[in-house]
Amino acid sequence: MSKVISLFTGAGGMDYGFEAAGLDTAVALEFDHDCCETLRQSRMWPVLEGDIFDIPTGAILERAGLKPKEAALVVGGPPCQPFSKSGYWAHGDARRLDDPRSGTLSAYMRVVEEALPQAFVLENVTGLAFSGKDEGLRLLLKNIERINERTGSNYQPRFEVLNAASFGVPQMRERFVLVASRDGKPFSFPAPAFSPPSEKTSLLEMGLPMYRTAWDAIGDLNLDPAEDLEVRGKWAALLPSIPEGQNYLWHTDRGGGLPLFGWRRRYWTFLLKLAKNRPSWTVQAQPGPAVGPFHWHNRRLSIRELARLQTFPDDVKIAGGRTSAQRQLGNAVPSLLAEVLGRAISAQLLGLKPKRGALKLLPPDRSPTPAPEPVAQVPRAFKKLAGAHEAHPGTGKGFGAMARVQSVA
Repeated sequence: MSKVISLFTGAGGMDYGFEAAGLDTAVALEFDHDCCETLRQSRMWPVLEGDIFDIPTGAILERAGLKPKEAALVVGGPPCQPFSKSGYWAHGDARRLDDPRSGTLSAYMRVVEEALPQAFVLENVTGLAFSGKDEGLRLLLKNIERINERTGSNYQPRFEVLNAASFGVPQMRERFVLVASRDGKPFSFPAPAFSPPSEKTSLLEMGLPMYRTAWDAIGDLNLDPAEDLEVRGKWAALLPSIPEGQNYLWHTDRGGGLPLFGWRRRYWTFLLKLAKNRPSWTVQAQPGPAVGPFHWHNRRLSIRELARLQTFPDDVKIAGGRTSAQRQLGNAVPSLLAEVLGRAISAQLLGLKPKRGALKLLPPDRSPTPAPEPVAQVPRAFKKLAGAHEAHPGTGKGFGAMARVQSVA
């Protein structure tokens, strides 16, 4: 099997996908202890537990049993917080390259330069390539140029923003992906293989099946009675009054419920509920008590359900408590997306025989989907909130952002 050096492995989302595509993780480098325990419990891969800044590339290669130029791939997703959308919503901007966590991009490229794999794959949040805010991407491209100059390699990067649902993942999740081959061979990203309901007519004419849904992913699962999935907090009792596939916007003057909130005055994930007949919304890594997506039965999603929505293999065992498990899964790359990429990279860049047949991690089609759950009345305690509420004025102009501007002034 072709050997993979995995950096910032997390709970192994990318690695399970590359494994399904026929590639072998020769070493996994990860800082978080619970993630390392997840990897150790689930696979026999060599795990290096530690900070990439403290572990030289030579030690990574030694643990993998490889020499420079012997690895087929270096893969990984450096921590993405400096380039995420949350900074824009709260502040109208983010620290980005001024954030010390952005140094992980250069650390990743250090390993690429010293290991010189046949190809490398770097994934990140879509914010890395935001128009006018793409200094992180420009830093990456400059690093690649310098590596080519210093080593005589010819890495030619290709990058796209991919929606995982377009490749069969039962979750709307966009990720930036960059792929480059040492010999300069260009990489063509796989074309979308599934279509959203809104494009049913045009895309079905091309022979594309519909998106896999939350029901496809988790409709067959039974709950562990020992797992506490109760929704808590001041808004918990309001959740049953929101229909499947809706969030708090249902209870605004532009929704179908009572006007309890101002339009877009809350995060999108506030009281967000899954719909059986659609993909899940993006699984969150650090949700508060009112942050979804929640199950259509008005409860939190179980750990196994979260893993299914991320298309992890069922034999993966997530270590740690609820908070840790949610973080591990919320930060992961959907494994099926990595399987699709792994197949394409193997065939195009690694010279391996194209893998045929059904994708191993693709959820089955469990249609027909059951009818939506009934919606409850708004509890009396919340009806006092009904009235006129001001809509959000725009990015960086909300209550919190304006208060910070005034405090600085």
